[in-house]
Amino acid sequence: MGEIRPLSSRQSRVWLVTGIVLGAVVIDQFIKLYIATHYTLGESREVFSWFWLCYIENNGMAFGIEWFSKLALTLFRLLAVGLLGWYIDTLIKKPETPTGYIATIAFIIAGALGNIIDCVCYGKLFGYAGWFFGRVVDMFYFPLIRNSAGEVIFFRPVFNFADSCITCSVIVILLFYLKQLNGKED
Repeated sequence: MGEIRPLSSRQSRVWLVTGIVLGAVVIDQFIKLYIATHYTLGESREVFSWFWLCYIENNGMAFGIEWFSKLALTLFRLLAVGLLGWYIDTLIKKPETPTGYIATIAFIIAGALGNIIDCVCYGKLFGYAGWFFGRVVDMFYFPLIRNSAGEVIFFRPVFNFADSCITCSVIVILLFYLKQLNGKED
């Protein structure tokens, strides 16, 4: 019988990245497709007073910012994921790179891919635009602080799981992995 050899550190990291990216993209797309098929556009449902599920579509970048054409934004996102893929491959090859840092980059890639899928496919899938012109589905809303009139003063943005993957990873990098971001592995 053949001997079962343990995975190398590099192989383990490749599987970790693959698992994170696939897992996060599947979760993101499941949530988005559920919301898009079970809510009407603009519908909101209170889960708790501080957490609502909403169905909105975002045509631009974070917070609906529209600096570029839709096609240019989608192509930029694809280029960014390609560059991040190259970057994570170089990180995996360096045994001194912390696995946690590699995981955070994998979550950023997963978040970007989740939103790219919306942009590339959702317009065609839901019949409102062609390929590469879809809108990103957002659903999480946390109206945490209200003024005396009941208006939300903090936290107004509606976002999705992919956005959370990116945002949380950037925060973790800023808090724990600045040396790696600056190319200093010491």
